Amino acid sequence: MSKLLIPIDFSENSDNAIHYAAEIAQQTGQEIDLIHVFSQHSNTYANVKGDTPLNDPRVPEAEQNMIATLEKYQQEFPSVKLNSIFKDGNLYDEIKAVTNATAYDAVVMGTHGASGLDAVFIGSNTYDTISNTTTPVLAVPETSTKFKKDNVALLCNFKEAELTALQQAIPLFKTDYRLILIHVNTTDRPIKDIDADFKNWIDRIESELGISDISYIIKPQTLFMRQKETVAQAITSVLLDEQVDILILTKSKKSVFRQLTESNVIKKMAFNIQIPTFFARVLKG
Repeated sequence: MSKLLIPIDFSENSDNAIHYAAEIAQQTGQEIDLIHVFSQHSNTYANVKGDTPLNDPRVPEAEQNMIATLEKYQQEFPSVKLNSIFKDGNLYDEIKAVTNATAYDAVVMGTHGASGLDAVFIGSNTYDTISNTTTPVLAVPETSTKFKKDNVALLCNFKEAELTALQQAIPLFKTDYRLILIHVNTTDRPIKDIDADFKNWIDRIESELGISDISYIIKPQTLFMRQKETVAQAITSVLLDEQVDILILTKSKKSVFRQLTESNVIKKMAFNIQIPTFFARVLKG
């Protein structure tokens, strides 16, 4: 049975992530595990459940909130099976332990604020999860209240990891969408050479993954506020122009994700992505 894992804190933000993931699971058949991590003190849940329980009011409150959440979404999505998990400790460490023990198609995480990627990087636990987990992570901004996949974009530098990312996304998004390949021409390569790369790349995607509706965009870096725009700004303009519903990112050492994080351009005004973003897992080797 394929599964999705959703860290929740019973906020409106995590509630939105559950709803988004449940709409996916309703179409693709995954179970959903909701995980609540007590991170304020060590062994909170174990102490309350032990032989000599400590009096911590957060545990019964969280249990009641979890019951209410399960009932709410089980009623709205009767075909989706939902389960609950309670853990103590650091959010990133607990997610890593749970995903190491159980195979998940993705960890679905709600993000705060109007920006998907930008909001993700505000929290170090979420950043650690995206950067290091062996499970794909789908970051869902609070502005995305409905699952939609008409237009899915992939940042493209013609690396094998990009095909792997598309493969990892199939359990969630299948292949019935318009795939938009986005390449930012940072080195001013001749367009005819990039066109040739795209032709070969599209042929491989069609034959190896079964995605047939594919287009591509070659984006030059233009002036922005009298300065050459960053890669992040170039990507953002394409996402807005093409009305992209979901963005797929790879995390390999040569990927755009690494370029963005290592060059410290993930800033509110530079990468204001307001769409769900799928971070493929890093493969060893």
